[in-house]
Amino acid sequence: MRDANELVSIVFSGLSALVVEDLVDEGDVIRVWARTRDEPVPCPACGQPTPHVHGFHRRVVADVPVDGRRVVVSVRVRRLTCPVLGCPRQTFREQVPGLIDRYQRRTRRLADQLGEIVKELAGRAGARLSRVLAATVSRSTALRLLIRLPLPVPRVPLVLGVDDFALKRRHRYATVLIDAENGERIDVLPGRGADALERWLREHPGVEVVCRDGSGAYGEAVRRALPEAVQVSDRWHLWKNLCEKTLAEVRSHSSCWATANTPRPAGVHEQTTRERWHQIHDLLGKGVGLLECSRRLNLALNTVKRYARTREPELLRRAPRYRPTLVDPYRDHLRERRAEDPAVPVLQLFREIKELGYTGSLNLLYRYITQGRAEGDRPVTTPQRLARLLLTRPDHLRVKDESLLAELTSACQEMTQLASLIREFAQLLTPAKGNDAKLTAWIANVRATELPYLHAFANGLELDRAAVDAGLTLPHHNGRTEGVNTRTKRIMRQMHGRAGFDLLRHRILLH
Repeated sequence: MRDANELVSIVFSGLSALVVEDLVDEGDVIRVWARTRDEPVPCPACGQPTPHVHGFHRRVVADVPVDGRRVVVSVRVRRLTCPVLGCPRQTFREQVPGLIDRYQRRTRRLADQLGEIVKELAGRAGARLSRVLAATVSRSTALRLLIRLPLPVPRVPLVLGVDDFALKRRHRYATVLIDAENGERIDVLPGRGADALERWLREHPGVEVVCRDGSGAYGEAVRRALPEAVQVSDRWHLWKNLCEKTLAEVRSHSSCWATANTPRPAGVHEQTTRERWHQIHDLLGKGVGLLECSRRLNLALNTVKRYARTREPELLRRAPRYRPTLVDPYRDHLRERRAEDPAVPVLQLFREIKELGYTGSLNLLYRYITQGRAEGDRPVTTPQRLARLLLTRPDHLRVKDESLLAELTSACQEMTQLASLIREFAQLLTPAKGNDAKLTAWIANVRATELPYLHAFANGLELDRAAVDAGLTLPHHNGRTEGVNTRTKRIMRQMHGRAGFDLLRHRILLH
């Protein structure tokens, strides 16, 4: 068994700068009675050490909990007299550096622990957790502790990552700056315009490379402040823009590749669409304006415009979005039975597949057959699914997806060209020398096709060509900045509507 003094020195090792005189168990609180050591202390004004005691004073501070109970330290500190005549501080109260800061009621180590809590959880959540840890603070105190935490010393990185995030979507935004090489937060600027970024770049010279998205405002700010800096367009945003244009192309050619789907009778929606298209074009052919067409047909003006822009009613066809159902495994049996006897009752089919293991309902089977899905080898493909197949790496596709993709793209020359162009552009997203020349050839191939949405994508690349070339040839990217934005959204959800921009900036820079 160890003696009591040795146990005290182990449990309260953080109080080694003091002399512990007594411990008192008060139930939920452990009170420690201590005093400062009898050593000379330098005067804070002149620096002359002095051991002369003028009086004593009690300071009560909280320390880290022990055994799930609060620890309160009652410290007797000395008021000392300065021996230097004429010193502006005739008497002064000694401090305990590293343990108790001036005017504080918590030890340094307890304040550090609470600082880590509030850095992650901020006000209310930090206050709730502090109660569980027997170091209770209010939400206001938690925010004061958070604001008191020192920010890291700002520095100027060689490779700067720039991106914006929404403080209030479509209304207010902010700009985050990070070191694109290691993800370190550098600064957070209010707004996302060119002026704020230009001002920061002029005040912090030394940036050589700037990674950004396709924002024209950021590009203009970098050109004005650092004309010699290399701008790098983020490859993820390039691919995202291509994905959007691919989906638009697939939708515009749905009348071509949709013919490769399972034949099905025209539904009520398709008949209505065709009739509405003829009504609108008949009125337009008679010289009736768009607004008058919407009034006569009782349709929204945007709907009339959409129909007016469409050359053929088949281009408005939308493939139904069928999800996998419990009936899919029994499609072959249903097709064979309906081919043998077209008048076979659905109830009879339900009994048969029930014996084969079907666990769904009769209503589900009725809808399945009514939609015409029993006659086809697969459900009708949607534009979203075809776009996903086009944008997936070929070696990641399943065998049945490869055959489906080949069948759908072969039904239309434009779809075949689109699939080839997507594969070529995907290869350029691996940074390598010579990708800029390959991009020039790729843009020429795009302009030789009848793919208007892809033409718009190529035009956007040309407008920011220098940054795009750097993004395809240099290893730098904006991925770490996107990760910071993701964590920023978590921080904003914790404190949504509870604090201003200054506190949000403080938390972002502390993480």
